[in-house]
Amino acid sequence: MTFTCRPPADPQVLIDNDKVKVTQWNFTDGAETGWHRHGWDYVVVPLADGKLIAELPGGTSGEYEMKTHEPYFRQEGVEHNIINISGRDFAFIEIEIKPQGPPPKPAA
Repeated sequence: MTFTCRPPADPQVLIDNDKVKVTQWNFTDGAETGWHRHGWDYVVVPLADGKLIAELPGGTSGEYEMKTHEPYFRQEGVEHNIINISGRDFAFIEIEIKPQGPPPKPAA
C-alpha cells in the first residue's frame, strides 16, 4: 500500500440500487481517489474540463485530458489511483453498472 500526503477526493453517492451505483467524485486541486479496483463496468462523465493522472500498478502512470460531458467507458478490473492536476477543483460522475442475473423464466 502506498501512502501519500495528497488530500482525498470527496465521493458522494447519488444512487445505489440493484442495477447501478452513481457517485459524484469531487476533487480539490491535487486530490486523489486512493488506490482502488473497479469490481463492475463503469462510465465516467466529466462535469468540467480537467486534467488527471492515473497511477497504475507496476509504477506506471498516464495523463488524461477530460472534456466536459464527454463520457468514457471502462470494463471491470481496472486498478488505479486518480489524481487531479487541473490547477483547480474538478468533478466527475461515475456510473457503475452492476451485473444482472439471468432474466426470470416466463410462467408456464
